[in-house]
Amino acid sequence: MLLVVTLLTSCTQNPGSADRPETPATSLAASSSSTISSRPTLAGTLPTASPRLGTSTIDTRPDYVFPVRAKSVQFGRTHHDYPATDIFAPCGSAVLAVTDAVVTEVSRQDLWTAPENSGATRGGLSVSVTGTDGVRYYGSHLKSIEASIVPGVRVRRGDVLGRVGHTGSARPTSCHLHFGISPPCAQGDWWNRRGVVSPYSFLTSWQDGGRRSPVPAVAAWRAKHGCR
Repeated sequence: MLLVVTLLTSCTQNPGSADRPETPATSLAASSSSTISSRPTLAGTLPTASPRLGTSTIDTRPDYVFPVRAKSVQFGRTHHDYPATDIFAPCGSAVLAVTDAVVTEVSRQDLWTAPENSGATRGGLSVSVTGTDGVRYYGSHLKSIEASIVPGVRVRRGDVLGRVGHTGSARPTSCHLHFGISPPCAQGDWWNRRGVVSPYSFLTSWQDGGRRSPVPAVAAWRAKHGCR
């Protein structure tokens, strides 16, 4: 069933709390296959031919991959005080686009300082993409970002976006990817971008070769909250 939700374009800032990584629960990579005939999608603003944002048809059968390529990873069921997941993996492990998408925001400078502890800079080096399913996916604390990853560029499922690190507020911790799922609200809305829907069940599906979609959960959250 195709689920269409009208995207809201305005957001108001809501202060966030510190981006402390969770205590991980072990979840080792596995492989299997799963076929799903149809997936609902959010309506969005994604390109058909142009690499820049524009109006298009949303993908109704998106495929997904786990966002980190490593021999083993660890991630917990819960995050500390808002919905997100910290995926612990060896430093330098590849960070992947989880589905076909357009790059929307890139931060190549680590401007975070402990005394200020600004929510806007806690992610350090980070990348946001908006998938063809209409969902925004955010990865932060990166060690590096691929030179080709700039706003407006199309990426395919499995493309390398950057490398796992511990920039921003993760400097005192082990290397990990902070992974957030949210609707594509206004650029710079870090309080939404960092995560509004728990990724855990989707990550466990993708890790096992499944195609569980976050679209219904994101649509439900947006219908209730809009863009805060």
